Amino acid sequence: MRLFLLGSSFLVVFPFFGQLKAREFVRPLMGTSEAGHTYPGASVPFGAVQLSPDTDTIPYVVNGVYQSNVYRYCAGYQYKDSSIVGFSHTHFSGTGHADLGDILLMPNVGPIQWNPGTASAPESGYRSVYHHDEVASPGYYSVHLDEIHAVAELTTTPRVGIHRYRFEQEVGHFILDLTHGIYNYPDKNVWCFLRVENDTLLTGFRQTAGWARTRYVYFAIALSKPLTDYQIIDAKPAVYKGFWRKFDTQHQFPEAAGEGIKAALFFGVEKEVEFRVALSSVSIDGALLNLQAEAPIAGFDHYLEQAENSWDQAFSVVESAHFLSAEDQTNFYTAWYHCLLSPTLYMDVNGAYRGLDQRIHQAVGFQNYTTFSLWDTYRAEHPFLNLFYPQQNADMIESMQQHYEQSVHQMLPVWSHYSNENWCMIGYHSVAVMADAVVKKNPYLKDPTRYLKAAVTTSNRGFYEGLDAYLSLGYVPEDKSGSSVSKTLEYAYDDWCIAEMANQLGQDSIRRIYLKRAQNFKQVFDPQTGFMRPRLSNGAFKSPFDPLDTHGQGFIEGNAWNYSLYVPQDPIALIRLMGGDQRFQAHLDSLFSMNLPDRYFANTEDIMRAGIIGNYVHGNEPSHHIAFLYNYTSAPWKTQATTRLILRNQYKGEAEGMGGNDDCGQMSAWYLFAALGFYPMAPGSDVYELSSPLVVHATLQLDNGKKLIVNTLNQSEKNKYIQKVSWNGVLLTTPQLRHEQLMQGGTLQFEMGPRPAKHLFH
Repeated sequence: MRLFLLGSSFLVVFPFFGQLKAREFVRPLMGTSEAGHTYPGASVPFGAVQLSPDTDTIPYVVNGVYQSNVYRYCAGYQYKDSSIVGFSHTHFSGTGHADLGDILLMPNVGPIQWNPGTASAPESGYRSVYHHDEVASPGYYSVHLDEIHAVAELTTTPRVGIHRYRFEQEVGHFILDLTHGIYNYPDKNVWCFLRVENDTLLTGFRQTAGWARTRYVYFAIALSKPLTDYQIIDAKPAVYKGFWRKFDTQHQFPEAAGEGIKAALFFGVEKEVEFRVALSSVSIDGALLNLQAEAPIAGFDHYLEQAENSWDQAFSVVESAHFLSAEDQTNFYTAWYHCLLSPTLYMDVNGAYRGLDQRIHQAVGFQNYTTFSLWDTYRAEHPFLNLFYPQQNADMIESMQQHYEQSVHQMLPVWSHYSNENWCMIGYHSVAVMADAVVKKNPYLKDPTRYLKAAVTTSNRGFYEGLDAYLSLGYVPEDKSGSSVSKTLEYAYDDWCIAEMANQLGQDSIRRIYLKRAQNFKQVFDPQTGFMRPRLSNGAFKSPFDPLDTHGQGFIEGNAWNYSLYVPQDPIALIRLMGGDQRFQAHLDSLFSMNLPDRYFANTEDIMRAGIIGNYVHGNEPSHHIAFLYNYTSAPWKTQATTRLILRNQYKGEAEGMGGNDDCGQMSAWYLFAALGFYPMAPGSDVYELSSPLVVHATLQLDNGKKLIVNTLNQSEKNKYIQKVSWNGVLLTTPQLRHEQLMQGGTLQFEMGPRPAKHLFH
């Protein structure tokens, strides 16, 4: 990197990739503090293994009530913590709910300690103090464990976690804890099994009933050095026929089963040991197959090189990207990295996977995926994947279709992971992901007519979240189903997505039905208050009504100020409904400038001060399209000013760098699109909304071999307004661009200035 001094300031000119690779700009620790809920550990793109440190504390009881920091530890790790409890193999990236944390390993010295200890007294268990002597990069994580004088290093293949541990002083042992789990509670572990097959191989499984109520994780652990001794205990012995079953620690058995299985592993005088931990949802044989296929022999550095190569290949989509500042460069590549952590691969190397029906299925002609946080990711994460990784996105859609076919309800996934439907959040936004890919003509889709049938069937399942009333009344009544306004608005949007998919597939009768249903957003608009407002079964609007409140007002994780703008599929109709151009602009202006008193968000986990600009909540998803609505007013330049404000306010290249949960890549995908200067405001449409880009120049390689170039002239902090914009040299007269244009390849060129070009698009 070269610095050119310009008076009292300097201009940073960033190196080309001949000097640094894209992954070297990534900061995995970004978002690991407070509400970001990302994890810092190792994974490969969309990998089934997310091998990462956990710093969460053990559950505790206060006055007989079970307590757990569930929300704080959704990813198992918080940057501000001072001790690590161990390294487990499965983690969510940036979610608002906790689960996983399977198969924990932790080195230790001295006498065996079976208890993990607490953050306030780490010496009471096997956890260790550390002082952020950490190195984190795509595919790699290392940390110095100060209390036991050891270094831990982690990397992965798609299905195998590889550990390397080096004791610096006293020779130690390892704790293998099958009871550990993020969002742990007394009855989460249903059953564990561990078998010492020989002195270099352990196998077993863990069955849990957490957020995913029936989840199986099978494993095979290969050791680089032979065991010299081991001990196995059941930390939660069960009662059988009136007798306590327990292990005789004087005579070790080579296998054990129970709810609380833990083991201590000894390697004599060896100071360096590698573990290769293969996972499977199918069977122990599946785990062994994955181990043999992906990590058959010890060799940490070899697997690290493979992991880094996989990231280099994934990042090859970005041939170059240049910015004005180092932080922008870091934020861009870190966001790209976070977008490729979810959804996650969910099948063995032979294509076998556990389905929603808990039977074993075979993925034929596609890769099966899980971890679908669809209320979040349909907005920008899946459109991002559809644009830059269309084959993976098509496989994810086929995975959703298989979920539907395996469902006794015949429902597409809502929020699913590990062969379980969690029914988390609202809507059925699989249809938005499918429609977006169909309308944009993703070439890898498998028979889209099947997706339309699944979408139509799902949309008529009256048992789901007030859908029966929605189908009969045209809205969800608050006295029948809570969060009724949010549900009505999101169902109307999904209906529009089905209409768009039907239109693309030539199904005109379906298109007409769903275009009519898509107008149901009007049913919950109250012209007296000017807001979307909950209605009751008798048709009356619910009183009292507070448009700032996020509780009991018919909305989920939002308020009427934000959710009243949730009609991304028909902004022109929304503007008319809310009183026309000037009144609509005034509403948007007030949203971004007003003060939201603390009492309205202090008790809402997903809505925090850090993620709020005025009353606009960027730290949560229902508002992510709002800034782009200005493009449909007489002041599209306000979209440019507002998106630049959000980019600068909500994303920092540090541990506390996110104003809310990254939510499986959604917050990051918003950043990427906005930084490139175009955003998919209404997935299911082929239209992108133009905004003020952050890039100086970017060259992106599309899957079809074409190149998409974004070039920004006169880029600076002050020059946030578009003066001219052209596509392949032709000036654009509206602030929109179509997907088909992008896929043909070419140059999107912005010319920027310090003042609005108010007549640019009129």
